[in-house]
Amino acid sequence: MIDLESLIETAKKASIAAGAEILKIYESGDFNVESKADDSPLTRADKAAHNKIVSFLKETNIPILSEEGRNIPYEERSKWEYFWMVDPLDGTKEFIKRNGEFTVNIALINKGIPIMGVVYPPVLGELYWGLKDKGAFKEMNGSVDNLKVSNRSLTDIGLKVVASRSHMSDQTQEFVNSLKDPEVVSKGSSLKFLLVASGDADVYPRFGPTMEWDTAAAHAIVSEAGGSVVQEDEVTPLEYNKPNLLNPNFIVLPY
Repeated sequence: MIDLESLIETAKKASIAAGAEILKIYESGDFNVESKADDSPLTRADKAAHNKIVSFLKETNIPILSEEGRNIPYEERSKWEYFWMVDPLDGTKEFIKRNGEFTVNIALINKGIPIMGVVYPPVLGELYWGLKDKGAFKEMNGSVDNLKVSNRSLTDIGLKVVASRSHMSDQTQEFVNSLKDPEVVSKGSSLKFLLVASGDADVYPRFGPTMEWDTAAAHAIVSEAGGSVVQEDEVTPLEYNKPNLLNPNFIVLPY
């Protein structure tokens, strides 16, 4: 029987240790930015965080799928009942801009569903986590608070809509325009999910490319806070460990 309580403690420690590695490089200013195959930026911090996280998670003997790890064929990973899905540094563009809005993301996936998630924004010093059937939480300065979504509806007036600092597509703008007198809040990385999970925003539409590791950890937290992460039809949940790890368009809802 898998011990989820023990595993989430390991994931928390891994995320904090990875955050410390990231901050060393962030404060040095020596990012050594490269371009990945899709022209997205990769820094020394991505690699350092990946190595630190793997050093913790490998002790669990659960397979690891990381953005900065090797490309694992679907034929191999489709056989996994449980696996770790990791984004060592989500929000690399925010990291390079030095605005602090980047996170370490660690999720545990079981049969296509994120059942555990830890998100750690190292500059903010806040630790967020969610565990299946146990709730969602934020820890800061030794104090732990429950996270709960706002439970508002898309037909309500004055919804707070969270959108990306770096990606605001025409379709996203159309969605915002369909709401009644919305207020748009900008934020980077998986922090957008956390605004909905904490009730500080009501909805996050994402009509643009993301990968499974961008969303998995925060998806688990939103789910345990009472929200949902669904495709454009507003019903079908995002699934994980697909043959193609690219996410469809999605909406984070407070119900």
